[in-house]
Amino acid sequence: MHSVSVAGVVVNDADDVLVVRRRDNGHWEPPGGVLEPGETFEEGTRREVLEETGAEVRVDRLTGVYQNLTRGVVALVFRCTLLSEPCRETDEAAEVRWMTLGEVREAMAPVFAVRVADAFEMAVQTRAHDGVNLLA
Repeated sequence: MHSVSVAGVVVNDADDVLVVRRRDNGHWEPPGGVLEPGETFEEGTRREVLEETGAEVRVDRLTGVYQNLTRGVVALVFRCTLLSEPCRETDEAAEVRWMTLGEVREAMAPVFAVRVADAFEMAVQTRAHDGVNLLA
């Protein structure tokens, strides 16, 4: 059994990425979470981005599928377009801000930074990881 999560990589006109610093663990990540029963991938992505950033988005395209072999989670990541301005913080995010791709690579764990980087590619990526590191 696997659970399914979704995440939105929201990119602005300057190619900056909207990211959150999670309240529960302090980690920087793209906004996302577990899909709810009966929810489409796109609905879940819009809901998670709104809950974590306060921003409404349009879900544009699937950019990657990531399997956490340790925890049994499959994550679907979508590139999104911003439709409304984000908040500075939310109930789920201690901080919401824009980062460059270089800042993302420095601030995020490799398994999350690669999801953001993959959203800048045209082909859909598939990767497996152990929760921290990518696996060959």
